[in-house]
Amino acid sequence: MGELNTFSIAARCPRTGQLGVAVASAVPAVGGLCPYIRAGIGAVTTQSWVNPYLALRILDGLAGGQEADAALADALRIDDRTDLRQIGLVDSTGRAAAWTGAGCTVQAGHRSGPGYAVQGNMLASADVIGAMAWTFEDGVACDLDERLMRVLEAGEEAGGDRRGKQSAALKIVAGEDYPSLDLRVDEHARPVSELRRILTVARKQLVPFVAGMPRRDGPAGALPADVAAMLLRPPRERPGAASGDTPQPPLDSAGLPPEAAKRAAHLQERFAPILAEIRTLRSLDLTEVHPPVVFDPSLPYRRAPHG
Repeated sequence: MGELNTFSIAARCPRTGQLGVAVASAVPAVGGLCPYIRAGIGAVTTQSWVNPYLALRILDGLAGGQEADAALADALRIDDRTDLRQIGLVDSTGRAAAWTGAGCTVQAGHRSGPGYAVQGNMLASADVIGAMAWTFEDGVACDLDERLMRVLEAGEEAGGDRRGKQSAALKIVAGEDYPSLDLRVDEHARPVSELRRILTVARKQLVPFVAGMPRRDGPAGALPADVAAMLLRPPRERPGAASGDTPQPPLDSAGLPPEAAKRAAHLQERFAPILAEIRTLRSLDLTEVHPPVVFDPSLPYRRAPHG
């Protein structure tokens, strides 16, 4: 497997015990290669020249009672190119460890703290790691999905992968063998913004579905009636669905003078995140925050006093 130049976080929520990984990269389908999570054991992300067997060996070590540092060291001992590997992990108690080989493409580095490990390579600057770590530490009041999402957004805002952007993913495991959330953007011009949009939809449509799924130690049961009814509706009629606005296609610059075409491309790139944010805001269901205000001309509204 080639080099995955990536920024990521492996983390644990101290309130819920959930384990998660969030990752973004300038290669496609990063969510299928980097995150490895085992319920009640730990979360690992493997990147740079990816070796999934390191992640699996680390999880086996954690399951066998090793501490995070020892599990990482034991896994690296069986690898013949540790200089090309980058690993971040956190165990079920929040102890973290990380490794950045000397051969990882600069700018490369990592930082770990209670409940998290942040790492990246081929970054725009060293500020990316610092921004991600600070954002995680500052988000202690947030649920894990929001906390991880903000970390990716902070990494991107600080420069992210210096080649650009292509894919992003967010995966969380709670107490079951299946993930409670597993979202992927495999190929997109603005993958982190797109992941935020998908997370907004998933909270309204997917999370209630997963909450009704069978549990390892409970009855299989069936989906709650309200969730089943919601999912029987067309996607665009469900909570969290987009308002109906669709992204505008790129401006056709054919026939424009070179300078005008360059300017048009620059403006599209500059304003694309703003338009994406507007679409996200329009998709939010804020009725619980403030009910809709409806003007009914048949009601006896009081007139403003004169003078």
